[in-house]
Amino acid sequence: MHGVNVSQSSSSPADRRLSALVRHLEGSSMDSANHSIAAAPTSGSTGARISVFDHVVRAPEDPILGVTVAYNKDPSPAKLNLGVGAYRTEEGKPLVLNVVRRAEQMLVNDSSRVKEYLPIVGLADFNKLSAKLILGADSPAIQENRVTTVQCLSGTGSLRVGAEFLARHYHQHTIYIPLPTWGNHTKVFGLAGLSVKTYRYYDPATRGLNFEGLLEDLRSAPSGAIVLLHACAHNPTGVDPTTHQWEQIRQLMRSKALLPFFDSAYQGFASGNLDADAESVRMFVRDGGECLVAQSFAKNMGLYGERVGALSIVCRTADVAGRVESQLKLVIRPMYSNPPIHGASIVSTILKDRTMFQEWTIELKAMADRIISMRQQLFDALRGRGTPGDWSHIIKQIGMFTFTGLNSEQVAFMRNEYHIYMTSDGRISMAGLSSRTVPHLADAIHAAVTRVA
Repeated sequence: MHGVNVSQSSSSPADRRLSALVRHLEGSSMDSANHSIAAAPTSGSTGARISVFDHVVRAPEDPILGVTVAYNKDPSPAKLNLGVGAYRTEEGKPLVLNVVRRAEQMLVNDSSRVKEYLPIVGLADFNKLSAKLILGADSPAIQENRVTTVQCLSGTGSLRVGAEFLARHYHQHTIYIPLPTWGNHTKVFGLAGLSVKTYRYYDPATRGLNFEGLLEDLRSAPSGAIVLLHACAHNPTGVDPTTHQWEQIRQLMRSKALLPFFDSAYQGFASGNLDADAESVRMFVRDGGECLVAQSFAKNMGLYGERVGALSIVCRTADVAGRVESQLKLVIRPMYSNPPIHGASIVSTILKDRTMFQEWTIELKAMADRIISMRQQLFDALRGRGTPGDWSHIIKQIGMFTFTGLNSEQVAFMRNEYHIYMTSDGRISMAGLSSRTVPHLADAIHAAVTRVA
């Protein structure tokens, strides 16, 4: 098994979470091992005032969000931020969808709306419509009431609630995540008390999917293990299995009773088609088996700061779904009590109105098409410059991100010489590009490839 165990199981979920937290803190405390931690007065002491937190060391910047911090400090007018996972217009500006503005105005104009707490599980309409969006309105699981959906704090919160539930109520405490994956996955699952291992996914040689390695690692996984799957537009590689490959993955996972946990952050944002981007999830639901799905509306509705997401758990029976929901409430209540109302109200307003839904799909496809256009323009620019190497992976990959294949030295060179910012693994956000900035990026990549090993 090509796995890396980054957390260990303990006798109980609480113990596992505590152990994970201790290990997390130990990593920081080692740096300050030579500093004594004196008992510090909290008030009324004479002489030098010493904080009770003097032993706290400065944590490193988040590897993704830290890119923006560095970018903001750069005074160069030519600087370009390709690290952040947020859509930008051709002019490089954040976009609020017209349909979102219209829905928001409708909510503001409705004087009957109040600001009362939502139930623990969130806005009922939002939950129902979110499940239909990802599973399909004709999903047997929905028709048979075998799905429980709870509103969560975007995709991250949905993953964390699901992880906490599994740590308490699922017999296997090992989760396999693709290598590579979104940087936050390891922390989300590890701090929830799950043991995190990896399965092979990306092949640097082809800049595509290591499908045989993926199958081999999942075959070697213990029966019943949890497997994290990116529903579409894999982050950070932009490499997705084909429909035929998804079917092989499904058959293998069901044969070994592996539990699928889908992370769906880009439905409709990858191909421009909501149904096509949900097909991997629906494939697993159609066979009658169980699975978890974390949804985010950050990308496909541009609601990044509203933190709107949902966790759906597909169960064998309606009775089980009801009991699962009762336990999800016990996870959520001490975590954040209940979710915010505004963003979920925007989503439900759009999803339940046929005209607004249609308007959303048009705007969504326009965003997806612009990203696809940026891929083609960058590929053409590199080919036109005669940049060494095969860059066809740029147009073969899908979604917001491209895994360029650039190494950390080349990334540092581009930052220092061309003021282009990206994560050290060479991932770039295609949504941060424009027709104006493609030539600058192509020049930088050409220089990095030809001048830096």
